Amino acid sequence: EKMKIIDSISFEILNTKIYTKMIGYNINNDKTRLFWSSNDSKDIFTELYDFNNRKTTTKQHSLLLKDEKVLQKFSDKDFFYILTVIKKSNDLKFYVFDKEGDYTEKKINLNGFTFYKSDYTQSNLYEVLGENLLPFEAPFSLQLINTDNPTSLTDSAKKRKCYFKNNRIIITLDTNIEFTQVINVDLTDFKATEKKIKTHDIDEDRMYLNSNSFYFDNKLYQLKSASNLFYLTVKDLDGKVLKEHTAKSSEPIDFKNSEVQLEGGDFGGKRTLENSSQFIRKVNNLNPGISCYSIGQNTLITFGGISPIQQSAGQFGMSQFGLIGALVAVAVYNPGIESFNSYSNRKVVKTDGLFDNEGNHIKGDLQPLAFDKIRTFFDKYTDVSSQTLFKTDAYYLGYYDNKTKEYIIKKFND
Repeated sequence: EKMKIIDSISFEILNTKIYTKMIGYNINNDKTRLFWSSNDSKDIFTELYDFNNRKTTTKQHSLLLKDEKVLQKFSDKDFFYILTVIKKSNDLKFYVFDKEGDYTEKKINLNGFTFYKSDYTQSNLYEVLGENLLPFEAPFSLQLINTDNPTSLTDSAKKRKCYFKNNRIIITLDTNIEFTQVINVDLTDFKATEKKIKTHDIDEDRMYLNSNSFYFDNKLYQLKSASNLFYLTVKDLDGKVLKEHTAKSSEPIDFKNSEVQLEGGDFGGKRTLENSSQFIRKVNNLNPGISCYSIGQNTLITFGGISPIQQSAGQFGMSQFGLIGALVAVAVYNPGIESFNSYSNRKVVKTDGLFDNEGNHIKGDLQPLAFDKIRTFFDKYTDVSSQTLFKTDAYYLGYYDNKTKEYIIKKFND
């Protein structure tokens, strides 16, 4: 509260040649355990920090990971999870680390489910997850979405996403344009259920259509586009339509609250698109995405499209926020840094709409979010380094002022 250091503890540096990545955490009473791994995730190192007794306790584990691909890692207070998929199968496997830093293995067989690749041929889950779908979506990647922060289109445009909350993991697959496949994994009994939620029918050849989805507040928000229109549909997890909005190239989009912004186009910089046809065509031609974020009782929805990186550039989290920021982002499951400026070196077209909890559009001007205020701040202050960004009751931005030689922490609210 007063931005004062209240305690510290020292420990020997681990072997960073082997353990290259900080991958998560869990809690044992008031003691925090951090997890590191090797590049291939087979070697795991844990360290428990006991501030009361001024000591640390370490453990090492070797995972076989035979014929497995690591998909994602999840942290919460009680457990840390590593999720894999088993080769040429429909089997998911969890390595579950408990409060003591020990792990058990849990396997979930999904043989009763049907999976389709992007060419509409039936296959197994391993092959579906292994497809090379988008230039910025690697095979066997499962984008972890934290809806407590604004999600960038760079993340939400991916076709394979997962959401972790309240002992559940929701996996959404938009590899098939006809539907979103939703896999609901209960981490209390390690059982899974499946739903295929159809996207809106558009009478046009599949190769000219595009779609994506976003899971938020126990609802599925689907975007389905053609060159001249798109549908924004809100459904429950049984596939029932709760609300639908339609945008046509011949009409103004009546469910947006902000101008349509184009960044990084052929002329560089930012500009506003005046008519609906430009926006809809660009969304369909790029990689469409949709994301949701709570503002009070309402939901802010960002929808648009994004290109791959147009020229090589370092990741924002590491290059501009430094090592500390990148580690914090990974360790505490708070990917605000990556979302903050993930549009660098990409073509992006997007707009925002505000909706109530029933999906009805709310008219009016939008107030700037904390991320907007931070961007404005950095437009003025550029001679800074060692930035980090984290969220508790608000967003806190830390940075070193190279002129005054001070480390400063500022608070930003939505």
